[in-house]
Amino acid sequence: MHACPCGYFSDPTRECRCTGAIIQRYLSKVSGPLLDRIDMHIEVPSVPYKELRGKDTGVSSAEMRDRVEGARAIQQRRGFYNSRIPSRQLRKLCALDEAGERTLEMAVRRMGLSARAHDRILKVARTIADLSASESVIAKHLAEAVQYRSLDRSYWN
Repeated sequence: MHACPCGYFSDPTRECRCTGAIIQRYLSKVSGPLLDRIDMHIEVPSVPYKELRGKDTGVSSAEMRDRVEGARAIQQRRGFYNSRIPSRQLRKLCALDEAGERTLEMAVRRMGLSARAHDRILKVARTIADLSASESVIAKHLAEAVQYRSLDRSYWN
């Protein structure tokens, strides 16, 4: 979904003419409990023409597929795909060090996250750790997972 009815909120090339009240009304059409059930909600800005036509030297699809297959293999060995980790196993499989605990606590407090959003952030952070072939979930993984909850951020509420 767009961030506002006109679709130009935060677009660097076009001006959004929506007022704060219009944006708030538009976003309030999606309920909080529904958003809680979506693991990742991120802003995807339009890509400038030069970038579309440029020669990108980023990660190839084959390289990305290999990373994803590696992460899925890690999850299979663990016994669960991360999206299916049972609540009773979540704290064990996503154990946090002190810095990770502080990062997650700050996010939950500042963003007013529900218990469901808390658990989903842990699962996404576990996936990020798996993609990095990291045994443990660290603060960096949690911070990235929190960034994928853009619709939970206070400026949307």
